[in-house]
Amino acid sequence: MVTTQRAPGRRKQTLAAAAVAAALLTTAACGDGKEDAAGYDAANNKVLNASSQKGGELKFAASQDADSWDTTRGYYGFAWNFMRYYSRQLLSYKTEPGKAGAELTPDLATNAGRISNNGKTYTFDLRDGITWEDGKPITSKDLKYGIERQWAQDVLSGGPVYLKDVLDPDGAYPGPYKDKSADRLGLKSIETPNDRTIVFNLPRANSDFTQMLATPSASPVRQDKDTKSKYGLRPFSSGPYKFDAYAPGKSLKLVRNTRWKAASDPIRKAYPDTISATFFANAGDMDQRLINGDYHLDLNQTGPSPQGRTTALKQHKGNLDNPLTSYIRYAVFPRSVPPFDNIHCRKAVIHGADHVSLQNARGGPLAGGDIATNMLPPSVPGAEGQKYDPYKIAGDGKKGDIEKAKEELKACGRPDGFRTTIAVRNNKQAEVATAESLQASLKKIGVRAEIDQYDGAQTAGIVGSPAHVKKKKYGIVIDGWAPDFGTVQGFGLPLWSSKYILQSGNNNFALIKDKTIDGLFDSYVKELDEGEQARIAKGINHRVMEGAYYLPFTFEKFLNWRSPKLTNAYTTDGYSGMYDFVNLGLKNAN
Repeated sequence: MVTTQRAPGRRKQTLAAAAVAAALLTTAACGDGKEDAAGYDAANNKVLNASSQKGGELKFAASQDADSWDTTRGYYGFAWNFMRYYSRQLLSYKTEPGKAGAELTPDLATNAGRISNNGKTYTFDLRDGITWEDGKPITSKDLKYGIERQWAQDVLSGGPVYLKDVLDPDGAYPGPYKDKSADRLGLKSIETPNDRTIVFNLPRANSDFTQMLATPSASPVRQDKDTKSKYGLRPFSSGPYKFDAYAPGKSLKLVRNTRWKAASDPIRKAYPDTISATFFANAGDMDQRLINGDYHLDLNQTGPSPQGRTTALKQHKGNLDNPLTSYIRYAVFPRSVPPFDNIHCRKAVIHGADHVSLQNARGGPLAGGDIATNMLPPSVPGAEGQKYDPYKIAGDGKKGDIEKAKEELKACGRPDGFRTTIAVRNNKQAEVATAESLQASLKKIGVRAEIDQYDGAQTAGIVGSPAHVKKKKYGIVIDGWAPDFGTVQGFGLPLWSSKYILQSGNNNFALIKDKTIDGLFDSYVKELDEGEQARIAKGINHRVMEGAYYLPFTFEKFLNWRSPKLTNAYTTDGYSGMYDFVNLGLKNAN
């Protein structure tokens, strides 16, 4: 799951803004006596201001639009969180704080599914009363078609393809746009015996299959409303809200879907009347407006800038939460770009980096997180945290080991160093800062790196295109990732499996083609024992680190702003430590 970071550019918070924010805090403290007391970390893994009050406009502010609002194509973590306003799946995550929020629960389905045929067949029955925004029933065929869209990678690239890989491992199905059957529902591994029943027949069992069904890419899509590559401009709603207006990169407004039935939805309470998002070109303006109380929270969920963070901690600490997330921040080395086809050149960069400086660029221990020593998030079974530190990243080499780096440069045939380019998203202030930190430390070992800032909204076609990466000679790509679901498959398959190297929307930036890693993933999906799954996950992580494909930065923490006007605010492991958007409400909304 991709996340986003704040745009560059920041201006000092004014005294007037601070006064307004202080007034808001005072008002919140008075309250009606029914909500929990606000304070620092007050919504971190626990519910703050529980309320069933409806009404008002929930206002998000953001420095980054979604990569796509199409449920098939979107891959940003905040977009997945937000998509539940207008999309539903057979299964979803519980609307509960902390670890419980990562547990699956039925959504469109009546139960968790019936499993048969040695774990290869899953049967689901649909609920009564589930409808589209025009009142027509949501059927099993709509679910099948929505999933089939993953096969149309030439038109709908960018999103995850787990279901495509699991349901059609040989790639026999051409996708719905090339499907020659009359109903364009020719994928044989999904059966729809009637409008209320859907059956999945996996060629091979996969222990995480139900997790895949909870991703937005498993949302229903109605054929007559599918506008293909333009669908993200106006998705057709199966949830409690529908698109009212969308200006890409500027604003988004959702209004109530009056045909949605609360009795058919055990997850969504739909408290606000309207939900809006405003996208800011200047993140300094955005921070000021959040503090002013004009907006309720940051849609991107990646925290304020260093200056904004300092101001918030000093003056408005009671409006902040500081959850540990499932994200890892890192640099990755595309092996198609010399000299990073040589493992010793990759190791030279890992050893030459100043890891403390990189941590500080991310926000330090509080807002950046602990120094990451490997590539498996602490939340994933099999993770070892800093106990596994093969390059002494958090040990003797945490400020950089110049001597060891120069030894590796000699081993890779570049004793005097080399030139390379660091690719980084231009709207990610912390990512730009880490690129600059890395640039400075590598200069000490003779590696001269230029920084190329690219449009973060075009990731899939820029760093997600191996041909473009090679053409631009991007030797180092700054990025971050969180699990699509909480297992090594849900985190690492798109990053490390040779099967997931794509010509567009690629996330295996390093172009890893390792038979051992592929074999371990094949073993994992068949394994049902949790202890053995963790052992396999550990082995995959070790193999990735031994290949020196990545320079990890931090096991990330967020420092996020929360408006005192919010009700039902809590962070959830289901969305990697973000606030759970779907049931947020507003005090005194009417």
